[in-house]
Amino acid sequence: MRRIAFALLALMLSFAAGAEMPPGSSPPDALGSELGGPAVTVSSLHGKVVVISFWATWCGYCMKEMPVLAGLQAVATQRGLPLQVVAVDSKEDHDTFAHSARLLRERLPGLLITWDRYGEIGKPYGADKGIPVMVMLHRDGTVAHVHVGYGADMLDDLIAEINALLTEPAPPTVAATIASH
Repeated sequence: MRRIAFALLALMLSFAAGAEMPPGSSPPDALGSELGGPAVTVSSLHGKVVVISFWATWCGYCMKEMPVLAGLQAVATQRGLPLQVVAVDSKEDHDTFAHSARLLRERLPGLLITWDRYGEIGKPYGADKGIPVMVMLHRDGTVAHVHVGYGADMLDDLIAEINALLTEPAPPTVAATIASH
């Protein structure tokens, strides 16, 4: 019995480890498209801490998380902090995405809401196997943290990670651009 439990644990750990991009790696550029808008990319957000949340309307925790993420974005915008929250609707049809994106934009205007119809954008992070998934990127666009299946009990830790990322210096190309203006 102990061997079976150990084997299952080892299998689960290897499954979880394979689902994440390791810290420091460069993520794929695509972050989906906004409703009726342009494609959003990691490279277009260079210089900002990026928090990517993969969600769906059927995920109760994900829907509870949206106002928290919108509040985080609102505070960052108010204080001029280099942060962008991107909420990626994962594997839902276009009508569901369009309806939820319209409602969320009205109620939570600071969120950048995009669509990943087939789950391809979330796949490197493990979002194809389950959500919620939260990815945090350094200001240079590299992966800082990937959280698969987190809950409200982790909120303080997630906020601490985001705050730590915000204190990191801007990447050289961004710092040079700001200094030259």
